[in-house]
Amino acid sequence: MSFIANTVAQQEEMLETCGLSSIDELFDVIPANIKSGKLDLPAAMSELEVHNHIRKLATRNYAHLTCFLGGGFYDHFVPAAVDAASMRSEFYTAYTPYQPEVSQGTLQAIYEYQTQICRLTAMPASNASVYDGGTALYEACQMALNATGRERIIVDGGVNPVYRKMLCSYTANLNIKFTGVDVTHGQSDRSKIITELCDNTAAVILQNPNFFGVVDDHSDIVAECHKRGILVIQSVYPIAMAMLRPPGEIGVDIATGEGQSLGIPLAFGGPYLGFLATTEKLVRKMPGRIVGRTVDRHGSECYVLTLQAREQHIRREKAISNICTNEALCALRAHVYLTLMGREGLRRVAMLCHSKAEYAKKRFRAIPGVKVMESSPTFNEFTVLLPGDAGDVAGELVERGIAPGIPLGRFYAGMERYLLVAVTEMRTKYDICNLAENLESVL
Repeated sequence: MSFIANTVAQQEEMLETCGLSSIDELFDVIPANIKSGKLDLPAAMSELEVHNHIRKLATRNYAHLTCFLGGGFYDHFVPAAVDAASMRSEFYTAYTPYQPEVSQGTLQAIYEYQTQICRLTAMPASNASVYDGGTALYEACQMALNATGRERIIVDGGVNPVYRKMLCSYTANLNIKFTGVDVTHGQSDRSKIITELCDNTAAVILQNPNFFGVVDDHSDIVAECHKRGILVIQSVYPIAMAMLRPPGEIGVDIATGEGQSLGIPLAFGGPYLGFLATTEKLVRKMPGRIVGRTVDRHGSECYVLTLQAREQHIRREKAISNICTNEALCALRAHVYLTLMGREGLRRVAMLCHSKAEYAKKRFRAIPGVKVMESSPTFNEFTVLLPGDAGDVAGELVERGIAPGIPLGRFYAGMERYLLVAVTEMRTKYDICNLAENLESVL
């Protein structure tokens, strides 16, 4: 019950309605040891004592690791101004306001975020963000299914395995058929993908750079898919878009990605930010919030939620999406970061990531027994083949204060000796040399 009866009459009426004879019977479902109120709790502490106790516990978990981890989440520098701006009281909200007319500042920030995502991806329209990169990819699949009326989706083997697991989880009870196609030499296998295309294929999912760090030009796959009325979804790394051809330039129908690298620190898995952009043709199939700019009755510029009613999200199986929120605070951080960096600043970050990764490759090549996989170009992430189990090697390096990368054996059978290494602008020449020297020592 959600209330306590205030009078005996009300109490008796409540019990009669529930088919019970007493208040004690109402609470019979509660275990006796809990109902007794004798809980084994420590003595109370003052606020200062609690603060000091929690701080001591936190220091036990602290370990400073030089981070070469990647796989979709990267250790990029976050300017102090991102924190300063995003934590102002007029912005500090984790959600899209339900009364947007009185939240013009938040709506303007989201509108400008959408504009930046459109410029970054070279796509005509963007939504106000979704939960994370994997959720964005799932939403893109639903868009493709709704737009084409088909039920089969081809997934390239270079798509992040975490995202692929999320796709399978979200769609476990839906009538959707996923077909995986393995990569060849780290790149999308054109002949295999084209062979799998059929009249019931709604979309092909690609990723650039892919999970192995490989850069690929998918324009030929896009052209072949469009000949057959098949949509193309491409997941992209936003920092890399400052150097690579964006999805809109090669004709991709839906672009998605993880926005964590845009001013959001690594945080044990979230909260993060999923971005989603698409063509004008598909904009009404796009889920989530969309902010538009207009004028009010006085002719003053203002911002509104547009193109869809909030109620469409709660129409059960007829809804465009059942995951209809957006990470407004994370989108704000991305907006502030992109505003601070600008086009040239973002390009400089991308070039630093790429050049430092190339230097790391050079150092790795000099280590006996280590082979850098170089059959395809990469951005800031690359794969190395070790003479032993990559998980064991990584474990020993963590003990030395270095997180050297992701052992690929945890995601791909037969790749137990492969390590995925990511280098961002945060890593110095000393960090890279220190990794190479310690890796050689461990081996």
